[in-house]
Amino acid sequence: MAETTQYDLVVIGGGPAGYAAAIRAGQLGKKVACIEAERAGGTCLNWGCIPTKALLKSAELFQKMQKAEAYGLRAEGLSFDFAKVVERSRGVSGQMAKGIEFLFKKNKVEYFVGRGQVSAPGMVTITEGEHKGQFLRASHILLATGCKMRRIPGLEYDGERVMTSREALAAPRLPKSVVIVGAGAIGVEFAYLYRSFGAQVTLVEMLPQVLPVEDEEVAKLLHRSFEKLGIAVHTNTRCENFRVGKNAVTLDLVSGDKKTALEAEVLLSAIGVEPNLDGALAPSVKPELERGYLKVGDDYQTSVKGVYAAGDIIGPPWLAHVATFEALSAVNGIFGHGVPRRVKNFPGCTYCQPQVASIGLTERAAKEKGLNYKVGKFPFTASGKAVASAESEGFVKVVTDAKTGEIYGAHIIGAEATELIAEYGLAIEMEATVEEVHRTIHAHPTLSEALMEAAAATLGEAIHI
Repeated sequence: MAETTQYDLVVIGGGPAGYAAAIRAGQLGKKVACIEAERAGGTCLNWGCIPTKALLKSAELFQKMQKAEAYGLRAEGLSFDFAKVVERSRGVSGQMAKGIEFLFKKNKVEYFVGRGQVSAPGMVTITEGEHKGQFLRASHILLATGCKMRRIPGLEYDGERVMTSREALAAPRLPKSVVIVGAGAIGVEFAYLYRSFGAQVTLVEMLPQVLPVEDEEVAKLLHRSFEKLGIAVHTNTRCENFRVGKNAVTLDLVSGDKKTALEAEVLLSAIGVEPNLDGALAPSVKPELERGYLKVGDDYQTSVKGVYAAGDIIGPPWLAHVATFEALSAVNGIFGHGVPRRVKNFPGCTYCQPQVASIGLTERAAKEKGLNYKVGKFPFTASGKAVASAESEGFVKVVTDAKTGEIYGAHIIGAEATELIAEYGLAIEMEATVEEVHRTIHAHPTLSEALMEAAAATLGEAIHI
């Protein structure tokens, strides 16, 4: 009979939810095991957030070097080695994965590379990998198996001609032309990446705007910016009649009554994600699902007693930082360290150039809710630091309660937007008003002054516009 060990917590999945949960339980002195199918860090660290940011940093730097004359500099004979760009990104992922493995050891988390299955309440079986057949008894089980990329029905994904982001992250050769289906964060980031290195890029979105979850004004500016960069952007457009050949993919772009044929060397599918519970539950273990995702209560417990879930597997928003928050909240609740909290406000970030970041309600959402709101907006063209840095594209937009100054939402497009959004996240968490943001002294000259000026604009007190 295979070995059986008793644990306080067994975590299935080693991504931003899973590894954070395991480490936190280890910090609390609990006996913990974490089972991950591939490598510590999961999809985000190995095939998502981290390697894409490494690639995008190379793209951003290459773009800036091409515009060296704007800074009074000269760069001649500029070129790139795309294989090395990809190699660097893989190295970054490897380095960060080793860091997670070190933290497991530091916090006495037992780490298994393989697949885990909840075979019964309180019991996990390792079904694949070196430890296949081992049983782990657990007082508590946390499922953090995340999501996998959705695929276009009927289209064969060969990883070369037709890819998801995972295959694209490891491809050492830059395609000459690529059509990207889906203009959410993943599609937009890859569009910027490929175009920055000179590929012919077509970005297609069936909804009315790129980045459909973002504020309309932000999406419109990004659309224009991408077109200036040379990306062909098609919104309100469907893709039909896919045909995969030896050297190219052809398809039809359909917008209203108009149909246009398109050919590209590579098709990148970025149409979203779907829940990943493959093999994670024995047939006899049937927690309640909602649209395929695990349904949990306020304490993150599923309908099966003792089995919890956090991260992408419990549904949107599918964001690494949300997954980590949920996992930590679940573990703290399980072991009596505070009341579990469900996510209410969270930042969303897209790392193309210009960057996009937001938190809270868009103006459209505020209008649809019938709220009495005001908008403050400040352009980076009026920011001394942005102009001095030759990065003046974009703006900060704040949506607030017209009477109380409560901050409903903040939206930023421009340089370092993904870093700047944290201030408004803290303001909302602390229930600060827009006036309090305005009255807080911000260093000059900084990009963060735009956050203060946008707040001031809601009060009619912005100085530099």
